[in-house]
Amino acid sequence: MIKASIIGGTGYAGQELIRILMRHPEVEVVTVGSRSFAGQKFSDIYGNYEGLTDLLCEVSNIQEMAEKSDVVFLALPHGLASKMITEEILEKTKIIDLGADFRLKDALIYEQWYNIEHYNKPLLDEAVYGLCELHRNEIKKARLISNPGCYTTCSILSLAPLIKNKLIDENSIIIDAKSGVTGAGRGTVLDVMYSECNESVKAYKIGEHRHTPEIEQELNLFNGGDFKLLFTPHLVPMNRGILALCYANLTADISLEELKELYKDFYKDEYFVRLTGDKLPETRWVKGSNFCDIGLKIDPRTNRVIVVGAIDNLIKGAAGQAVQNMNISFDLDEKTGIDFITDFPI
Repeated sequence: MIKASIIGGTGYAGQELIRILMRHPEVEVVTVGSRSFAGQKFSDIYGNYEGLTDLLCEVSNIQEMAEKSDVVFLALPHGLASKMITEEILEKTKIIDLGADFRLKDALIYEQWYNIEHYNKPLLDEAVYGLCELHRNEIKKARLISNPGCYTTCSILSLAPLIKNKLIDENSIIIDAKSGVTGAGRGTVLDVMYSECNESVKAYKIGEHRHTPEIEQELNLFNGGDFKLLFTPHLVPMNRGILALCYANLTADISLEELKELYKDFYKDEYFVRLTGDKLPETRWVKGSNFCDIGLKIDPRTNRVIVVGAIDNLIKGAAGQAVQNMNISFDLDEKTGIDFITDFPI
């Protein structure tokens, strides 16, 4: 059995991670770390665990967790993981970080977008960006895996085949994405209170969202370029899910059917990427699952391609992908413990 510990287990992503790991046939959850709820029963914080576990939340001591764990998951705000992870820790256990500290390879870009110092720059070269469909071989050998952001997962998977095959003007890319309110975390924030976000849709952090350089970094790998894109996120009044519409100018004469065949070939071996054919993705068909659904349209009048991607932000966008990374890292069947069929209606 793989012994797993979670630091930050009482946030939305951390709770989802524990829910998945408790059902995973190859995993034993040994420690739940929490800054805010140390000493409390996990089932007192999340009533859905009542009678199912006796786990107590503990003060997060990564040194102790590393001694007794095969893998430690970090589900923390940015700025904390880079202080905690050391070479000594990585000699004892694998780390899968659901936060942002090791996603960007350039420390200066990280510090510009996150307005905080990076405290462990030497490990940036070693950290593997854990988008499983694109970096599987590196993940297999990694000690430190940086789980991608939710918006980035959906956007990169939606656009990667176009850039790999040089079909679009990369500088024309516009990503218009919508997320449910769990993407903002479990803290008390006025903007995501029910009475503030219900019956409203709003754009936020236009031109300055921190997932922007992450999307650019990964997509630039396909052509060795340094293009810039426009990413605009929106908050919508639902609990979970992301829908990303990606627009770009075509540079090749290609039909919709040819484009669909190209996407089928690109993702032919990827269980968790589903191409929706003539139907366009909806968040209700991925909610509660680790799937990323992708649909395609071409607007011949403007010569633009529109790619629609949908994921559950807490699963494929966070906890499910973290477990997918763990499965790859420990040479398990990639689907183990995360082969959920979407709950519907929910």
